[in-house]
Amino acid sequence: MKYSEQLSLEQEFNLRIFADQVLTLSLEQAQDLSIELYRQMMLKDNMYEDLLKDYCNMSEIPLYF
Repeated sequence: MKYSEQLSLEQEFNLRIFADQVLTLSLEQAQDLSIELYRQMMLKDNMYEDLLKDYCNMSEIPLYF
């Protein structure tokens, strides 16, 4: 499987909109957003791990492949 390291034009546009919005946040808002983003990234990791377990019929996935 080949993964692209480039964003699509739509993704670039959305990133620019997000960046503009982030620049208007207070320090406390930015910190809260960072914490929530990190939490959601961990949830995404859990979801990917569960999907891989189901796909590979594994009860546990090793840390390193």
